[in-house]
Amino acid sequence: MLSKTAVVAAGVCGTLFIGYCIYFDRKRRSDPNFKQNIRDRRAKALLMKEKAKLDSSKIPELRDYESVQKFFIQEVQLGEELLAQGDIENGIEHLSTALAVCGEPQHLIEVLQVQLPPQIFHMLMQRLPVVSQRLAATIKERRMHDEDVE
Repeated sequence: MLSKTAVVAAGVCGTLFIGYCIYFDRKRRSDPNFKQNIRDRRAKALLMKEKAKLDSSKIPELRDYESVQKFFIQEVQLGEELLAQGDIENGIEHLSTALAVCGEPQHLIEVLQVQLPPQIFHMLMQRLPVVSQRLAATIKERRMHDEDVE
């Protein structure tokens, strides 16, 4: 068994550790910039999340049929999964991106109109012009960048 001195030593060490944690937590919270630092970290994390979101849905080169087809299927699947999970905003975002890169959007619109509830389909149709404009801007930026490189 443990000796009495080992138990007392463990108790003293535990108490010192807890006191150390309380002291530095109080010191950290009393810092005048504490709340601002938290806001800055949260804003930075949100920006990183948005950047990661944009990076994950990179629009492929539209001249490469296979990469566009793969991207289209990925966006449709992701949109359907997000809608099934109840994340309507992101699901609509991915489905509208898929519609924007689709070669024959009319056929896909007809399919989605049958499959989606009317209010979600209406939100999708409202979101489509914004995503199409963003896609056009991305393509324009790429062309300008490609011209600058040459």
